[in-house]
Amino acid sequence: MLQKREDIRNVAIIAHVDHGKTTLVDELLKQSGVFRVGQEVQERVMDSNDIERERGITILSKNTAVSYKGTKINIIDTPGHADFGGEVERVLKMVNGVILVVDAFEGPMPQTRFVLTKAMALKLPVIVCVNKIDRPEARPEEVIDEVLELFLELDASDEQLDCPFVFASAKGGFASLDPKVNGTDMQPLFETILNYIPAPEGDPEAGTQVLISTIDYNEYVGRIGVGKVDNGSVKVNQDVVIVNHHEPDKIRKVKISKLYEFDGLNKVEVKEAGIGSIVAISGISDIHIGDTLCDVDNPQPIPFQKISEPTIAMDFCVNDSPLAGLEGKFVTSRHLRERLFRELNTDVSLRVEETDSTDRFKVSGRGELHLSVLIENMRREGFEFAVSKAEVLYKEDEKGKRLEPMEIAYVDVPEEYSGTVIEKLSQRKGELKEMGHASGGYTRLIFSIPSRGLIGYRGDFMTDTKGNGILNTMFDGYGPYKGDIAYRSQGSLIAFENGETVTYGLFNAQERGTLFIGPGEKVYSGMVIGQTGKAEDIEVNVCKKKQLTNTRSSAADEALRLTPPKILSLEQALDFIDTDELLEVTPTKLRIRKKILDPLMRKRAGFKKN
Repeated sequence: MLQKREDIRNVAIIAHVDHGKTTLVDELLKQSGVFRVGQEVQERVMDSNDIERERGITILSKNTAVSYKGTKINIIDTPGHADFGGEVERVLKMVNGVILVVDAFEGPMPQTRFVLTKAMALKLPVIVCVNKIDRPEARPEEVIDEVLELFLELDASDEQLDCPFVFASAKGGFASLDPKVNGTDMQPLFETILNYIPAPEGDPEAGTQVLISTIDYNEYVGRIGVGKVDNGSVKVNQDVVIVNHHEPDKIRKVKISKLYEFDGLNKVEVKEAGIGSIVAISGISDIHIGDTLCDVDNPQPIPFQKISEPTIAMDFCVNDSPLAGLEGKFVTSRHLRERLFRELNTDVSLRVEETDSTDRFKVSGRGELHLSVLIENMRREGFEFAVSKAEVLYKEDEKGKRLEPMEIAYVDVPEEYSGTVIEKLSQRKGELKEMGHASGGYTRLIFSIPSRGLIGYRGDFMTDTKGNGILNTMFDGYGPYKGDIAYRSQGSLIAFENGETVTYGLFNAQERGTLFIGPGEKVYSGMVIGQTGKAEDIEVNVCKKKQLTNTRSSAADEALRLTPPKILSLEQALDFIDTDELLEVTPTKLRIRKKILDPLMRKRAGFKKN
């Protein structure tokens, strides 16, 4: 007999990047009394990882719970970037409704469409929260129309179109039901959640069914499965069977050793949980996303959509440069292998494959950002390794034709830069599909473009639009191969010998192009130290000292002026490297190098290729 559980609401917060999801969750936590009065709370308390804090983005979905008028509201904060879309898809299986956060100035953006499509497919009710209502340029009435237009485009049902709108300022800590009236607190949003999001329902008398939707990992207890109790109840020390909708052969009997529920930011141990509760279960070593924990007598898996395939791959290799092992703590292939396979515990959109060499692993993910976050995490933990240029993963259709991943790119740029952007993206096999006006006097361009056409483009885009452009992309399935793309029109400046850079050598080298390093840095033969103005690579001697004689004094050197070097960030370096280069990553340095360091061998390889 199906029953509703009125004292619980399960809701996910979805939105485009930077529209204020995480800040909104902070405010809900504060106003529900999770923090005691006067407690020091850092901003965006849900972004627990250092990289999330620095970049101001959410990478992993997070669970929390607040109480309001005796009802427990489980809230899940989700990422907004397409690269972490795998996180959003899974989380929506745990909830009975979503809060769609939209910026009161920007309106619905590409990622808003992506996350909303997922919610619509699961027929979830939507509360629209128009955030940043206190921005001077806010335009709530127009944004409401834009959101409803998006709903119509996505074939929303009548119930979904009849959704409530709440107007809030997460920073200001208030919400109201009228765009012209600023509220005093978040109460209108809490009330809307209680009234509009349905209570979870299930059969409390039936056998246990818990679908695992996310995995947490902890050094001490190992893997922790997080999911919602769909039917029955779950108890500590209960014997259950693990089954999986996509793997019919998988049946394993296990015991539940620890059970937790969420309360504020903490996990609280409980002895038993009933229908609708979101629980965390530890003590099961190889629990995976999509697994269902069932009653021993009646193992029925819950259907679960497959996680989207990766579209981009890189090789992670052991660092074998002349400076290898000087800066990192973990440098061997065993360290690298252990770390990459450990990442699979929590990141389901990632693939790691062994190659024919024990020193090289093929790592595939959802996009450049996805893989660059992994690289950054590893270097902070003390790993030293090298990575190759990102390459896309191709497929073949029934006729043996080559297919490649395609993206839709939404570009908002000031009008004067639109010509440059169209020209650059057309060179990268992009097709302009639409051109129109966006808010704030910007031009909106919509392109269909192969994923590989976007590899290494973001840096150019920022330069071409003087930092004023906004580029958002969305995966759009596989399409026919579009032909070759030239990634880089400029060659590399390559160091000629091992040693330390000197002002005299650098001064002569800077006439040939843009340098990436300054004086007093260690270099080796085959290391890329800059970018040339021409298409071919040039070797330069940057360790060359001036020969001193009676007529040449060393003081004359002081007149040499060096242009400050262009220091590349991790993203820029990944964008810059070409297919015959590697990026050497250590905890303190990023160095670009040729795959083949020996100049003679490199020339031979070049002749063979041509």
